Amino acid sequence: MAATAVRPASHRSDLRAVAMPTEHGGWGLTLEPVLLGLLVAPSIAGTCIGLAAVVAFLARTPLRIILVDLRRRRWLPRSAVALAVFSAEATVLAILGGIAIARTDAATWWPLAAMAPFIAVELAYDARSRSRRLVPELAGAIGVSGVVALVALAGGAATSVATAAWLLLAARALTSIPTVRDQVAGLHGRPRDRRRVLMFDALALATASAAVAVTTSALLGAATVLAVVLTQHLLERWPAPRAAILGARQTVLGTVLVVLASIGFGLG
Repeated sequence: MAATAVRPASHRSDLRAVAMPTEHGGWGLTLEPVLLGLLVAPSIAGTCIGLAAVVAFLARTPLRIILVDLRRRRWLPRSAVALAVFSAEATVLAILGGIAIARTDAATWWPLAAMAPFIAVELAYDARSRSRRLVPELAGAIGVSGVVALVALAGGAATSVATAAWLLLAARALTSIPTVRDQVAGLHGRPRDRRRVLMFDALALATASAAVAVTTSALLGAATVLAVVLTQHLLERWPAPRAAILGARQTVLGTVLVVLASIGFGLG
């Protein structure tokens, strides 16, 4: 009876380990482009693309386990569980993608080509169990931000608006991810690199400026990116809170950016 009681618990543990993402910040970085895209140009096809993005985010966890195990030339019980979970999620992804494709034209899908290199970089680091480094985190965030362009185009938004929305969310990732990493390093007693944070802040502001160059309707969103940068530096005046609070702050900042950027595009 003891053995029988342990087996389901072990199975549940394996299933949770391969099915649930450990990157809590990834939820916000995935949902923000979906929300902004739907606020800018709501549609059934865009909703399907947004749901597909969430499923793809979930599918990355079992895929990463499969890639790591294949690279190490091993096949463990968790590998089989990961393959089953990934197969189910890939099926859902294919269904949602099929519905979206049926309701859109070919011009909607050009962002996929631009997103692909960023996603490829992230997966390459995933396969080597190095997904926590700055490069894959930025590449993944910028890549998934492209979902906003897909969702907006599916809803009939102009290419300029879709592109600018992507640039705004990319700018948000470029400032927020290095900032949070630097703050977490301080919490764990590791050396901090404020110059690198400032460098990425400047890159974020340049990216937001590029969004305005594409369309002036991105001006409110770009101003919000500047406000996010300034707020992050202002909060540095107080002792760094625990990681959960840092994450909550970023959720608030990201939500404010999405709402104000959508208002700016609507007014434009």
